Amino acid sequence: MKKKINWKKELMDFSFLAPSLILFLFIILIPLVRGVQYTFTNWDGLMPKLNYVGLKNYITVIHDKDLIQPICNTILFTLVTVVAINVIGLAVAMAVNKEFKGVNIIKSIIFIPLVVSLVLVSQMWMYVYSDFFSMLGWKSPLIDKKTSMLGLCIMSIWRESGLAMMIYLAGLKNIPTEINEAAIIDGAGFWQRFRNVTVPFLAPAFTYCIPLWLAAGLRMYDYSFVATSGGPQHSTETMAYYIYSYLFPYNKVGYGQTVAVLYLVVCIILSNFVTRTLRKREFEQ
Repeated sequence: MKKKINWKKELMDFSFLAPSLILFLFIILIPLVRGVQYTFTNWDGLMPKLNYVGLKNYITVIHDKDLIQPICNTILFTLVTVVAINVIGLAVAMAVNKEFKGVNIIKSIIFIPLVVSLVLVSQMWMYVYSDFFSMLGWKSPLIDKKTSMLGLCIMSIWRESGLAMMIYLAGLKNIPTEINEAAIIDGAGFWQRFRNVTVPFLAPAFTYCIPLWLAAGLRMYDYSFVATSGGPQHSTETMAYYIYSYLFPYNKVGYGQTVAVLYLVVCIILSNFVTRTLRKREFEQ
């Protein structure tokens, strides 16, 4: 017998989803569709009429040599921050995963930078680099194109390591103490226990943390905009900053949106690949 549908209950259930669906429609879906539409135009962001140019923007992107520098900068920033934040976060988490006097104060001090906005972090480190470094006889890394990106990496690592510490610390708390004790009894050293006990149990934390900071690195914009404005000599111009430049100051929305759409596709593919790889490893362990 066919079950009768309770439309009143179905509508009631749908009403709880409606606000989220409306937000998704107007904030994500419609802007995305319109953005793809702009890629086939030479719209400057001001004129009400769209002039369609076909695939011209996509062809221009392929031959645009100016993209090489932002791509290299973004890759460098992402690799350095992903590795450093996760390594430092895990190391600190293992160090404070013990009960001793003042441990909570140490955790709080390390975590506090996360509550500071990205803009304020940039301003703070600009002061540190310009004033404090000069007192020590050092020059600010932000004024040299060879070290400017490293200077931005330090800002991000300082701010984000506290969150990585808390995530890894939660994972360490879930490791049964009897497993570590059994490994010690069997004569396993620190590195053997780390490789065979700690890392497998932290697999879910790795699956969360690595894609998290991978995405953060790929979309990095704030530090570059506030601290260096993409300089010196485009040495800190990331993909996000490059896209912003074409969308607003240059008023070449059609081309800027084309780069943004292609970059979005690359980021989705890369993030999905990394997440799937880590999740597969998580299940294997």
